[in-house]
Amino acid sequence: MGYFSADFHDHATLYLMAGLLREHDRSRFEIHAFSYGPALDDAMRRKMIAHTDSFSDVRELADRDIEVLARGMNLDIAVDLKGYTQNGRTQIFARRLAPVQVSYLGYPGSCGADFIDYLVADRVVIPVEQESHYSEKLILLPGSYQPNDDRRAIAETTCARADHGLPEGAFVFCSFNQSYKISPREFAIWMRLLGRVEGSVLWLLKSNVWAEAALRKAAAEHGIAPQRLVFAGTLPHAEHLARHRHADLFLDTFNVNAHTTASDALWAGLPVITLAGRQFAARVAASLLHAIGLSDLVTETPKAYEALALDLATQSQKLADVKARLGANRLATPLFDTVGYTRKLEQGFTEAYRRHTEGLPPGEIVIR
Repeated sequence: MGYFSADFHDHATLYLMAGLLREHDRSRFEIHAFSYGPALDDAMRRKMIAHTDSFSDVRELADRDIEVLARGMNLDIAVDLKGYTQNGRTQIFARRLAPVQVSYLGYPGSCGADFIDYLVADRVVIPVEQESHYSEKLILLPGSYQPNDDRRAIAETTCARADHGLPEGAFVFCSFNQSYKISPREFAIWMRLLGRVEGSVLWLLKSNVWAEAALRKAAAEHGIAPQRLVFAGTLPHAEHLARHRHADLFLDTFNVNAHTTASDALWAGLPVITLAGRQFAARVAASLLHAIGLSDLVTETPKAYEALALDLATQSQKLADVKARLGANRLATPLFDTVGYTRKLEQGFTEAYRRHTEGLPPGEIVIR
């Protein structure tokens, strides 16, 4: 089978997939990677290559040449890890690179293309009533559709809150989502929370000076001192995971949830609260929380989201209980069971290919 992506380097997709690639049953699956992203020789790419049968840098090849290369490898399944995201080349799949073609992980929605046969999902990200909006047939996994690596390192650091510009003793709300995900709806809730939780701060990810200035200005318009927004710069991944310990509660965004960002927080032991929206991209954090046994942190309305955040921020024992459950569930539930997840995904791929070999059209596949 072939995995196609522009993100085979130090990127969120590969952090999620690293364990899957490592744990694939190589007695049953031949793994070929096709990269049309930058030629970066970093540790994540080297680790990935070690767990593949071949790695092809196709960034400078025309679509026709990629088709010839892929077909020459006699792929049974071709997996598009990008969809309609930056540097994606979904059009190459219109050439039918393999008998079975699957959209997976990179694009949280339907491609709407008749040449993509399947989409890997779960029943939380795509409820039954939403399924008719997807052109693909679904491979529905138990737990969450999202892979995770149970060997991701969390750095051992001696940093204190002050090293991150955070006040000691204050309640730290955190949202490390990219700034484009923040809409006025949740931002207004966050500002009300800062207003009601004395001395609290909101820890955000630094993206650019314009976004930072706009968010500080918006805070002031809500009557919140702009300096109560603290911006986190870029760190190596293991150190980024480690700094989560200085936050108290992760607040999710609404229209596009935290995806890898949410699993980062949960892996690091930081509780996440989310609002389950209607579309795939707005239900990913709900999927992760269900898979780790914390469905009570999934809310259905903005009012309930705000009430839960305030309750956890002002009732220290309740928050402590949630953190204890997260710690207990972290390696005892499906979300971070990398081997178990890989076997389930392999079942889905195997069944999709079996249907093809028996002359059956793509059909919904439910893995138990």
